[in-house]
Amino acid sequence: MRSKMRTLLIVFVGSGVGGAGRHFLNTWITRLSGSDFPFGILTINIVGSFAMGLVAGWWAFKSNAPQDLRLFLATGILGGFTTFSTFSLDAGVLIERGQHLSALGYALGSVVFSVLALMAAMALIRSL
Repeated sequence: MRSKMRTLLIVFVGSGVGGAGRHFLNTWITRLSGSDFPFGILTINIVGSFAMGLVAGWWAFKSNAPQDLRLFLATGILGGFTTFSTFSLDAGVLIERGQHLSALGYALGSVVFSVLALMAAMALIRSL
């Protein structure tokens, strides 16, 4: 029981840090872009996927980090930072507005570039 509470606390704190970072970056990018297109979350999904590739690649190929650190960084911070529920909401709003091509570009761009970013990061770590 104590171990489960510790795990939940680690993920909880990390998620708060990641969520706050997502909110800050999304607000900043949205203000800079001045657009109805969700550039903030698109950027967050790509950057977050790249960061997850770095973290996962490091653990897989270079390190034996403790489980608590893995939970804090991957499940907590990056899980709180990247969110496809927000992605789905943004795509749905674009569809509701009748911006079908923007919604398609947003969905494809998010998925394709996020997976490519993750693969690039893992390849980078593997090459070190």
